[in-house]
Amino acid sequence: MWMAGGGSKGGTIYGETCDFSYNIVKDPVHIRDFHATVLRLLGIDHQRFAYRHQGLDQRLTGVEKAEVIRDLIA
Repeated sequence: MWMAGGGSKGGTIYGETCDFSYNIVKDPVHIRDFHATVLRLLGIDHQRFAYRHQGLDQRLTGVEKAEVIRDLIA
């Protein structure tokens, strides 16, 4: 994943995969954590940002706990 501007820290490499880019060997990031980080960079609180779908409140980061990756924010 590549990110630029908008408050993301420039020149940062976060995480590492094996030589074949198949297995994560350092600093794994779940997609809901990445979504929470991008929403934070957009100025949106991912825990409060919800929408109604089939009578239930849904969040873009899902129902499990999502963490903002502080090392990616400038």
